[in-house]
Amino acid sequence: MFNLQEITYKVLAGLLKVLGLIPRKTAFKLGNFIGQILFLADRKHRKIAIDNLTRSFGREKSSHEIKILVRRVFKNLGQIIFEIGWSLRLERKDFQKHFNIQGLSNYRNAYEKGKGVLLLTAHMGNWELLSIVIAMAGYPVSVLYRPLDFFLLDRLFAMIRGRFGTELIPSAQSMRRILRSLKHGKVVGILIDQNVDWYEGVFVDFFGHRACTNKGMALLARRTGSPVIPLFLVREKSGFTAEFGSEIPLIKTEDIRKDIEANTQQYNRVIEDFIRQHPDQWFWVHQRWKTKPYCPWPGKK
Repeated sequence: MFNLQEITYKVLAGLLKVLGLIPRKTAFKLGNFIGQILFLADRKHRKIAIDNLTRSFGREKSSHEIKILVRRVFKNLGQIIFEIGWSLRLERKDFQKHFNIQGLSNYRNAYEKGKGVLLLTAHMGNWELLSIVIAMAGYPVSVLYRPLDFFLLDRLFAMIRGRFGTELIPSAQSMRRILRSLKHGKVVGILIDQNVDWYEGVFVDFFGHRACTNKGMALLARRTGSPVIPLFLVREKSGFTAEFGSEIPLIKTEDIRKDIEANTQQYNRVIEDFIRQHPDQWFWVHQRWKTKPYCPWPGKK
């Protein structure tokens, strides 16, 4: 029976695999070229990136330096689709040729506590390849994600993210599944570096400005006592480097609200520190400061 959706899915998956056949050096040049075209053509996201970087580095960098950095951001984004296609051809035996892991002992020590682990991560480098790093680390991991609006693309990326055993947890009504995973000593990864609505987050500092930040990880850490370990993946000339950071200590007092804010602030600080080391590899085209502090009473701030 003719199934348009199934055919479309196979076409999309086939195109990705074709991109993966392009030699890496050629794919790198093509990625840079596409990134350059996007920089010139996508006025909306170019402006968002310039505004974000000016907000974050305006006192440290000139407008000319920021524009050069934005070009590099777009070039790095241009690499992602080619790298995903390339990764579809990788087998487990090839992982160590291309991926270097640092700080793995931080991860192992946290896991051995038996309380599960919360992996704090962000849209750094090519975050879609984190499933490979997770597979190399050797522990079962569930990742919280927001399903894509286009069903076929969502199905395709679910295949990419889960093909090495990573379990995907849709963000809607996810708390019960996450708590169950942590209770059984599993690992849960959460990206908290993007803007959320005021009712989903707390306002804490990020690059010197108040940003509405997902409070879910802080709530989970406080409730379960699960250790929080940062994990970031960046692109290097010779491949990729993943870094498991030191455990972020839990702040827990009698004041739940202050605890949530204090712990979320710690998480933002860790993400910011890593972005500062690799400023061209973060997702600056996102409106990180879009949500403004909520005021339920008119005339009051």
